[in-house]
Amino acid sequence: MKRLRRIFERIVEAMLTLSGSITTLAILLIIIFLFKEGLGLFNNPAVEKGYALCVHPTNPVEKLNPQQIKHIFDSEITNWKEVDGRDEEIMIFRLDEIFSIYADEELGDDYALLPQKLGEIIAQNPNIIAFLPEKYLPDDRSSMKVLPSGTIHIADFFGGQEWQPTATPAPQYGALPLVLGTLWVSLFAILIALPLGLGVAVYLSELAGDRTRKILKPTIELLAGIPSVVYGFFGLVVVVPFIQKTLQLPVGETAFAGSLILAVMALPTIITVAEDAMRNTPRTMREASLALGATPWQTIYKVILPYSSSGIVAAVVLGIGRAIGETMAVLMVTGNAAVIPHSLFESVRTIPATIAAELGETPTGGTHYQALFLLGIILFIMTMLISLSAEFISKRQQKGI
Repeated sequence: MKRLRRIFERIVEAMLTLSGSITTLAILLIIIFLFKEGLGLFNNPAVEKGYALCVHPTNPVEKLNPQQIKHIFDSEITNWKEVDGRDEEIMIFRLDEIFSIYADEELGDDYALLPQKLGEIIAQNPNIIAFLPEKYLPDDRSSMKVLPSGTIHIADFFGGQEWQPTATPAPQYGALPLVLGTLWVSLFAILIALPLGLGVAVYLSELAGDRTRKILKPTIELLAGIPSVVYGFFGLVVVVPFIQKTLQLPVGETAFAGSLILAVMALPTIITVAEDAMRNTPRTMREASLALGATPWQTIYKVILPYSSSGIVAAVVLGIGRAIGETMAVLMVTGNAAVIPHSLFESVRTIPATIAAELGETPTGGTHYQALFLLGIILFIMTMLISLSAEFISKRQQKGI
């Protein structure tokens, strides 16, 4: 019998070890895949693949960055001197414009003369900038100068202030508005949820009776089980119109609406972790405080709260992690405007909302696809740091530091 028990224990131990190994390997493979796809963005050209920017050979401009290219083709930059060129108006030319200049028969069978005609147009216009497919460029490049596109730089991604993946000819992958939008919404959500959650945790731990606690705590924990899309729908139908009418805003989909919804979603985590930390305060400390003449309230804020401060901080950190990683609710109520936020009452866009909204519409392996994976890396690092912080704080509490 003992031998069978030992064999069974070894089988169970082997199964647990195998399960842990498979789980660890799967996590490592996911992380490797995430970084492989995301970091590949910096190997791509700043201009769309397969296209080139061509100017007159006498044009002194040697290079344009992605922001300058976008502003030129959006007619926000209209003179070459704004990009260190000559003082003359910029002429923008795209491939489809050639068909308004030449008839099909003038371009030859299968457009065989198209490269030659494009070269002539560029040679005749010293102020031109042409966005053309590389396959239609003439073999003789003496009539034009092809500007080097370079690759997407790390500074352009992390410091860029525009997120416009569909911009032509130079997509804009500036993650700064998305990172700031994520932190902005999450920070104010915690500022709202912390005092409410801490107050409820104090009430459940120190003031509520057993019967009240048995009813309230499961009810609060039940909030964590509500799907995030339900929170988002409630926010879109109730919270957003209320904010718009009350504050007389043009739109109600703002960072403030997102913060309110995230605050409600973070409350169960903050209340549960903080309340457990307070209830772990030794009974002797409470009795000693009361024996010295302290009132119950003095005991709470001079004994219990300081003793459980590590657990309370861990609750805050976990609440922040809950808020940063939220997707659907934020996607529905924040307006999804990829701009740097300056106020709580402006529309913003967060990293999870961006990934959820755009990943299904991007071609696999393209620059937009890789940029979204790079956003996933940022989110992964942020949540990992938060989780490590919570674990470190919890260990300090267990050691009684």
